[in-house]
Amino acid sequence: MLERMKRQQNEIIEYYHANKKQKLYHQYINTTKSVLEDLANEIIYEIFDYLDIFHIYDGFFDLNKRFKKLLNNSNLPIQVNISTISKANFQRYYKNIIIPNRHRINYLRLSNPFTTDIVFSPSRLITQFSQIESLILDNIIYKSFKNISTYLTHLPKLHSLILSFTEKLEYENIPFGIIFSLSNLKYFKITYKETNEYEPHPIYFTDYGHSSIEYLVINTYFHVESFNNLLFCFPKLRYLKIDCLRSSYRTANKINKEKPIALEYLKFVSLKLDFIDLNHIEDSFKKFFYYVNVLQLTTKRYSFECLNAKSWEQLISIYMPNLRVYDVNYYGCGLPNQETFHELVNQFNSSFWISKQWFFTHQHDWQENLNKGILYSTNPYRSKDYKFYWQSDRQPCPYLRKTNFKTVKHVLIDSKRVTNNQGNYFPNTTQLTITNNFETLDDFFPIILNRIIPVKNLTKIVIESFSFPLEQIINLIRFTPNLHTLKFYLIFLKKIKTNIIEQSQIFQYISKTNKIKYLDLHDDCSLERIQLIMKLFPKLESMKIGMKKKETNEIARFILSNNNIQTGPLTFLCMSQVPRRCLKEINILIKSENLVNDYCIKYFDRDLYLWW
Repeated sequence: MLERMKRQQNEIIEYYHANKKQKLYHQYINTTKSVLEDLANEIIYEIFDYLDIFHIYDGFFDLNKRFKKLLNNSNLPIQVNISTISKANFQRYYKNIIIPNRHRINYLRLSNPFTTDIVFSPSRLITQFSQIESLILDNIIYKSFKNISTYLTHLPKLHSLILSFTEKLEYENIPFGIIFSLSNLKYFKITYKETNEYEPHPIYFTDYGHSSIEYLVINTYFHVESFNNLLFCFPKLRYLKIDCLRSSYRTANKINKEKPIALEYLKFVSLKLDFIDLNHIEDSFKKFFYYVNVLQLTTKRYSFECLNAKSWEQLISIYMPNLRVYDVNYYGCGLPNQETFHELVNQFNSSFWISKQWFFTHQHDWQENLNKGILYSTNPYRSKDYKFYWQSDRQPCPYLRKTNFKTVKHVLIDSKRVTNNQGNYFPNTTQLTITNNFETLDDFFPIILNRIIPVKNLTKIVIESFSFPLEQIINLIRFTPNLHTLKFYLIFLKKIKTNIIEQSQIFQYISKTNKIKYLDLHDDCSLERIQLIMKLFPKLESMKIGMKKKETNEIARFILSNNNIQTGPLTFLCMSQVPRRCLKEINILIKSENLVNDYCIKYFDRDLYLWW
């Protein structure tokens, strides 16, 4: 009896507090509304400047007639950034915001392979976005871009264009030609993969003429024989970044024989070199880099000539006299021994380098006949990416210099092991990549890692190692409360029972606390594995996965089921490397079982995309 009375008393108290909390909430809402009503229109517009346009319309459009009128009658520019969003929300966004205000939009970013076709349908509709200055099309399909590309010339204010293609492109379809027809374009960034990226095809820019581009970023493998040709056609270039220049066995059959031009505006150059030595690009440096102030160079492999300090001294002294920043990260593999490597490194300590205040240090790993070494700048340059090795405990290098990189945002670790004596520290890093060379780790890995980067600040982790068990990934996530993007392999998940992992305390804790929204899994997952992943990451909004071909329909049914609360806010799915027949099969499955009422589905480049 006493227990029943006590329980009833507790229920009354809880009801009282809940009721009081609800009254206070409504009082706060009414007070906030009255405060906003008292503000002048100019102040309200200033408040809107700090909010996303979608949130403005979502929160204020239907509040009352005054706010609806403020939003409809405004002539202020609008910035539209559409990333992960459900199809239903996007349709509302499109109907209530984009279409009525297309004449006001000056910044537009679409991050979904389906949205471009919806926003610009028919394709000529893009001409009505007359005020657009910056256009960003992420994960776009080549066919979609081709449909709108001819109309881009009708956008008089377009000065910035960023393209990221989802599928691989044939070299003749790479859309460099369009930028030469846009006379007002100043910034161009393109990301794509060529169908044969290890043998990139030369591109002859002289076929297009000269461009007005001042800032050019090419995120792909780029043929080194096209480099001179490219530089010749961009006389107003100020900033150039290429990732990355690559040599091949293909011989160019068309060479630009015109005299090089003085790129007097070109001040910043950032290049990554793959299978390229200094002699491959030396001619370009001599002809075009006289006015360059900042040079960033990163080599990926087999670039021994780049460790020739004397060659660099001569090249810089004669052909790059205006160079004030020499920021490098030279990687070598297969070096004969430590002595030879240290002799090359010591050449960068001569009076030439000291007089310019250019200092370097290095790391290497001679264990297990790896014979790897890197030389890199220690100056506090504003580098955002950095790749390094952990120094071996058993063979500490007496020449190693500790450094601190405050500007680095992305750290890439290329090593087989981790140790406690690493001297580098990257205090502002938010992205971590661990390569497939990584093999050994234990429960103390996050603690050791935290001595190099503040793991609590990480927002993106990419694990390319095949030797990274799921238990260790979960352990790492425990220390990364702000992580929203994760990419990894699932090789080791096959060797353990999922129910054992799921019942662990750390799994239960992580599933309730992690904030991961974007997940990319590189492996053929079974339905059982997918169910485990969905329980571990309940806040997923976008997911790319490989899957067992025999279980494709079962996995699609599990993810798309309207009654499945485990899938949470997930609205975008990419099924990687599936046969084309899956397009028809999953289409039939969705309609026959009424899994989703409103959805889009596409298949290209062996990937199946679903959006609902």
